[in-house]
Amino acid sequence: MEKTLVLVKPDGVQRGLIGEVIKRLENRGLRLIGGKFIQVSLQLAEKHYGIHKDKPFYESLLAYITSAPVMATAWDGPNAVAAVRQTMGATRPTEASPGSIRHDFSLEIGRNLTHASDSPENGAKEVALWFSNEELSDWSRAIDPWVFE
Repeated sequence: MEKTLVLVKPDGVQRGLIGEVIKRLENRGLRLIGGKFIQVSLQLAEKHYGIHKDKPFYESLLAYITSAPVMATAWDGPNAVAAVRQTMGATRPTEASPGSIRHDFSLEIGRNLTHASDSPENGAKEVALWFSNEELSDWSRAIDPWVFE
């Protein structure tokens, strides 16, 4: 099973879309294994977005992600990273597929509502960055055999 991180970023929180994001991922068949509503510290933001440190938008990205609370969630399932990214849609909302969250609810890349891990390796790293082992639940749903082969 792959693990992946999904953040409902400040714009999604402010617009009341936490439930919509969770609902779509649960409907997809993914299993929620962790969640917390937090005000992101500058230290956590710098670690999370470290890959962008030398890019011109880095400082504004840090300011944005720390500007209001974020709903951090961890998910697992077969091909969880690909399933989440497909459900979220392309990073640029105007390029996102109809029916995806970004297509349905956003217009600009700087307000694209969510963050989703981009690879299984990054999914595992990001979940470990945002959640301690004690904050994650390893559990089975009664429906798992009907969703997972």
